[in-house]
Amino acid sequence: MFCWDWKKIAIFAGGTLFGTAGLKILGSKDARKLYTHCTAAILRGKDCVMKTYDKVSECANDIYEEAKQINAEREAEEDACEIEDAAANAGETASANA
Repeated sequence: MFCWDWKKIAIFAGGTLFGTAGLKILGSKDARKLYTHCTAAILRGKDCVMKTYDKVSECANDIYEEAKQINAEREAEEDACEIEDAAANAGETASANA
């Protein structure tokens, strides 16, 4: 003889009822209005974060460009010193050979 497990049947029926009611609640006008307001708040937050990101990015780019310029100037100074040292060494070598 077949034995019904009423507990499992009741759980299934309750889940189906809760799911159907949940879909009705989630699809209602009030729920849709809530979703819309939450989405709008998230978009405002995203705009704020993007503005901050842009400011930080601009500052970082400025710092990077200034650092590149400082390194280029330092390299030019080092090259000039090397040329002066080479010229001085060449002068010393020429006077020693004479």
